[in-house]
Amino acid sequence: MDQVSIVCRRRHLSRRTEEAYRFWIRRYIYFHAKRHPSDVGPTGIVAFVNDLAARQQVAASTQSQAFNALLFLYRDVLDIPIGSLVGLRRIQRMQRLPVVLSMDEVRSILLHMVGTPRLIAELLYGTGLRVTEAMTLRIKDIDFGARTITVRAGKGGKDRTTLLPCKLREPLQRHVLRILALHKQDCLQGRGYAPLPGALHRKYPRASRSPAWQFVFPSKVIRTCPETARQLRWHASETMVQRAFRTALGLAEVRKHASVHTLRHSFATHLLADGTDIRTIQLLLGHRSLKTTMIYTHVEQSVRDTTSPLDRL
Repeated sequence: MDQVSIVCRRRHLSRRTEEAYRFWIRRYIYFHAKRHPSDVGPTGIVAFVNDLAARQQVAASTQSQAFNALLFLYRDVLDIPIGSLVGLRRIQRMQRLPVVLSMDEVRSILLHMVGTPRLIAELLYGTGLRVTEAMTLRIKDIDFGARTITVRAGKGGKDRTTLLPCKLREPLQRHVLRILALHKQDCLQGRGYAPLPGALHRKYPRASRSPAWQFVFPSKVIRTCPETARQLRWHASETMVQRAFRTALGLAEVRKHASVHTLRHSFATHLLADGTDIRTIQLLLGHRSLKTTMIYTHVEQSVRDTTSPLDRL
């Protein structure tokens, strides 16, 4: 498992990808009675992946993630050729439409949220950020003058720029001032460090303590870095806003299977309804392919211009 982590970090895979790969490789080892993967051989992938489909009935995306983790294990970590995987059964991927909230539903849910969780939820709906991108946002990435937010190392390791809503400009500025006051207090106590990506803490030793690199939504807990022994303040947990959103969803009596990520879907759909160009929406969302963004055209146009025959009676 240490080798898996080393190869993941050498290839600059995200922390989430590394955790997912380690999870499925561990499941794979237990599936084969704790035998070493090199002893099982690549043919063991077929039995494990088919079991996920037949007995555990996982989703197609879950099976694909497990399959990719095992390909990574044999090809990149153990350097064992995969060969032909005879009898492999892949789950058919279903075409699903994303859950979208109406503007009235979004307004009602936000009214039942308070404090920082509400500010984060408004940011997700107003910018189309993923929840992880919002939580890892740093002060230097917000340009209040240009009304833009720069997402660093988003999904797929890509940077992009999205808009900063006018309604969030002043609330976000007040929030940042509070964070800077907290950072100043940390510095007076010999703390005030933020974790930096990669090896930037060696290239820019003072950057970790600068206000620009502090997280916009910092954690309440300070942890010691095992490598540098610095007192680091990481970003807050995603569960904070996720729990607050679920509670607000119930209080608002919205009967949809929605999560905080639904705000991102609603952002794209409402922009499309207002006549925003699909290419612009693709850039704001950070989609690699336009086909991914085109799914929102089906959400918006599937029933909008259609009249039921019952209405003509």
